[in-house]
Parts: sequence; structure tokens; C-alpha cells
Amino acid sequence: METDTITAISTPIGEGAIAIVRLSGPEAIRIADELFRGKDLRSADSHTIHYGKIIDPETNEVAEEVMISVMRGPKTFTREDVVEINCHGGMVAVNRVLEIILSKGARLAEPGEFTKRAFLNGRIDLSQAEAVMDLIRAKTDKAMSVALKQMDGRLSSLISRLRQELLETVAHVEVNIDYPEYDDVEEMSHEMMRKKTKEVHNEIEQLLEVAKQGKILREGLATAIIGRPNVGKSSLMNTLVQENKAIVTEVAGTTRDIIEEYVNVRGVPLKLVDTAGIRDTEDIVEKIGVERSRKVLTESDLILFVLNNNEVLSDEDIKLFEAVSGLEYIVIINKTDLPNKLNLEKVRELAEGNPVIATALINEAGVDELEAAIAQTFFAGEIDTGDLTYVSNVRHIQLLKQAKKALEDAMASLEMSMPLDIIQIDVTRTWEFLGEIIGDTASDSLIDQLFSQFCLGK
Repeated sequence: METDTITAISTPIGEGAIAIVRLSGPEAIRIADELFRGKDLRSADSHTIHYGKIIDPETNEVAEEVMISVMRGPKTFTREDVVEINCHGGMVAVNRVLEIILSKGARLAEPGEFTKRAFLNGRIDLSQAEAVMDLIRAKTDKAMSVALKQMDGRLSSLISRLRQELLETVAHVEVNIDYPEYDDVEEMSHEMMRKKTKEVHNEIEQLLEVAKQGKILREGLATAIIGRPNVGKSSLMNTLVQENKAIVTEVAGTTRDIIEEYVNVRGVPLKLVDTAGIRDTEDIVEKIGVERSRKVLTESDLILFVLNNNEVLSDEDIKLFEAVSGLEYIVIINKTDLPNKLNLEKVRELAEGNPVIATALINEAGVDELEAAIAQTFFAGEIDTGDLTYVSNVRHIQLLKQAKKALEDAMASLEMSMPLDIIQIDVTRTWEFLGEIIGDTASDSLIDQLFSQFCLGK
């Protein structure tokens, strides 16, 4: 189906060496050729790049010196004709080129529209399209590796195979219902249905088992640093980030607000939050920071609880232990370079089996042990992005849970020896839920919503 030609700036806005304006659609090469002084682009071979100048049609003056790549469909990302114009990276230059292209009949692309066209034209499925955005947003090498494998179709292939197995199961049931007189058609017994649903159910369970790890790699661990004022929370953040993001002073209550930063800890992305020290205070501004800190606790995947080795365990420390009870946390005993006044035996008792790490952040002692404890807590020390198929997308996880529930309903009906044509309703629902992951059964409104979250020009 013929579509209009779209265009957008595909590189971040700002100063840089190069910026790229992309066109895709049936008129992409014609529009570029009419603005280009250099090689005749209409006769240019596909996947070639050409030097020349963009001419402003209103003034007939040179607007920009460029390199233009010509790529003819269907061997392109969108399976349409694609032109990429490499301009100088200044905002004025690239916007001027974009305005000239728009004046020749191209339409400004919507967010994610290039990737949406790749999906609609069968170049990629929906899970691969979402992996494009995951790749752009990846904050560690491990997260990038997971996104690349999803873009290559590893998850798509697995989901497609499971759907095919369910489809064949349902087809057998349909044949037996519609053509019972054929003796040569293998009868789909309850036992065969039970076997197939159990096999697919087990594979979905395996995907969900590693989904937590995949979600962490994709989104990062929401990690709160808590403790009484002046125990070394800001120093810990600065050590992990390797930059002075937080103010470090001897004055208690210096951190009045929440400071956020992403860091990479052995392949695990942490969304690190340095909170205001949690204590009773009469300072109105600090009080607001303390309340925000308490709220952060309930929203965190991991808590780094910092204590001062040079001070006795206080009532405030004990209250913090009560506040994090039942949550995932690591206790960090800081300032071990100073004389010990902290009751370490009592700390380990209050920690209830959670890791206790000794550090002296002033000289970065104990940081390696802390990083190892973080990786061990969530990935048993190692992150396998080789053979495992990770599900990292929240939408995919939710659909897998719904598919698993539908299969469990089918299995429960089998135990009650209900008719197969009733059982197949739940099996068909499972097939549809899995289809939504790769886009085979996704609604138009869902597709529009997903691609609207992409960045402009992608």
C-alpha cells in the first residue's frame, strides 16, 4: 500500500559534527534529487552515498553542504525508499535542510513512525520494534546485549513456536469436532491436550522466571541510599558515580532533596537515589526532604542502608531497620578507618540475614565487596545474556502472565474432564495473548500508543 513520504531529524538536537535528516516513502528520492546539486539521485545505485549541496528553491542559493545516502526499498529499514542527508551538526543548518524538505511535499514524521512503518511493512514484528527503543535507552552493555538479541528475533521465534504448537493443538480439536467420521484423523484426547498445555505452560514459566532480571536490565534497579545524616550517603553516591554529584560536608542535613543518577554496577544498571537523612527535625525544608525519603523507600527495588562505624547504634538507626524490614537491602558500615564504636553483632542481628558490608569511602575501601553484593543479590553474581531469552518489557511480562493464567484455566478444565471444545477456548485465549507480544493480534490503538513513545526520527 502506497504511503506518503515522511521526514525528521534522526540525531539529537544540538551542536555536533554531523546531523542526519531522514526521508522515507515513495517520493523520498525524488524530493532529495530536486534539492540536491551533485549526482543525479534518481539514477544512483542503491546503498550509495554522494557529496553535493542542498539548494534553497526560494533563493536558489546553497543552503548546506551535505553527503546523501540513497537506499531503495525493500532492502531498507522501512522497506520503502530511504534517503539520509548528512549535514553539519549545528541547529540552524539541520533545521534549514528540514524546512526545505518539508516545503517540497514531505510530511514531518510522528514519533516512532519510521519504526512503525518497518513493523507495518513486515520488516520487524512488534517485540523487535520495542527492542529498538530498548537499545536506544540501554544504560549498560548487558542491557544492550539483551535488546540486540530481541531485535534479532530471539523472543519472536520462541513466541511464534509456542503459538504454532497451540494452533496445531486447537486445529486437531476442530477437526475432531467437525469431521468425527474420519477414522484416520488422530483423535485429540484429553491426555494429549494435557501434555501440550503443560509443555507450553512450562516454557512460559521459564520466561517469567528470568523476567525480573530482564526488567532490571531494561529499566534499572530503583536504589535508595538511606541513613542518618552525616553517615556517608552522599560520599557513597559520589563513589559509585565517580563524580561529585552530591555535596559532601561535615554539616548534618546538607542533602535537603533527592538526588538521582544512573550508575553501572557490574552490568546492573542502578537508578541511584541519594535521599535526605531520615531523622526527626524541626527544619521545615529538611522535614520535606525527610518525608520524600520515606516515600522513596516504598518505591525502591534495593536499599543501601549506611551506618557510621564511629558512632554507637542510635534509636534512629533502629527505627530505620524497622522501616526497611521486609524490603531488599544491604547494610553498609562506613568509616571503618575510624575507631569502632558501633555494635557490629547487634547490627548483624538487626539485618536479619541481609548482607553487611564494611567500607571506608574516603579511600574507596570495600566498594568492590559492595558491588559484588549488589550483583549477587539480584543475579546470583553473574548475568547470563548469552543463552537465556530475557523478557524485559513490562507489556510482554503482563501478557505472558495472562497467557499462563489462561493455560492454567485450561488445565483445570482438563482435570474436571470438561469437553475439549470448551477447553480450547482458554487455549485460543493463550494463543491470542502471545500474539499480542509480537503484534499478530494487537489492536491498532495499542500499536499507535506504543510507537508514540518512541523518539522523533526513529
